[in-house]
Amino acid sequence: MVHRNAMSLKGNIGEILGPAVDLIYPPRCPLCGDAIAAQNGVCSECWAELVIPSQPSCAACQRPMQGKAVEAEMLCAPCIASPPMHDGIAAATLYNDASRKLILAFKHGRRIALAKMLARQMASRLANLEGEWLIIPVPLHRTRLWYRGFNQAALLAHEISRLIKQRLLVDGLLRRKRTKTLGGMGRKARERAVAGSISVNKSRRGLIKNANVVLVDDVLTSGATSNACVAALKRSGAQRVVISCYSRVLN
Repeated sequence: MVHRNAMSLKGNIGEILGPAVDLIYPPRCPLCGDAIAAQNGVCSECWAELVIPSQPSCAACQRPMQGKAVEAEMLCAPCIASPPMHDGIAAATLYNDASRKLILAFKHGRRIALAKMLARQMASRLANLEGEWLIIPVPLHRTRLWYRGFNQAALLAHEISRLIKQRLLVDGLLRRKRTKTLGGMGRKARERAVAGSISVNKSRRGLIKNANVVLVDDVLTSGATSNACVAALKRSGAQRVVISCYSRVLN
């Protein structure tokens, strides 16, 4: 009851202070700068630039596939060549200039109010989950967390857990070793950079064993980081791991 009242009070404070914040900082589209109705949205024209993954898609990784005659259980060429460790990818958008700008505004521009909008789109792609799931974010190393001030994946995971009413395990994974920024690296270089850097929190192994997990991140690029997370979770006994990301790079 106390927790519920605290959450209610937090919501009421947000509603009370919202107009004052909007007066001082008028809501603007993070993509084009035009005026919009709320702090956590984009204008209709920029919204139309976001690319939503379509059907038909790969049965293993949900990569969009060309052609109307694609069979229901058909796999894409990358999944045939290298079967994935994960149990599916639920991407809200495909990576393009519009989604890139949104992620940059959220992560580096500190527009953390965008977390709710991004998470709503991500949660809509998880509508078919059945049973109980743990929501676990991709971890940041503590030094990067101190520098940035927040873990963008954890913010998204918090909102997703609230929307789909599943348990959040924000510290389920730990990043033991700080890695170099992966931008600009090829797939193999990314894999080498993250090798041995991610592990399951020992105090959470009991919860993760035999559990179904939604692994949350903002962008899925080569899959090196997410694969390291999936491997760590499955070594600790997770039954299924579905990757939820806001934007996915098709490579």
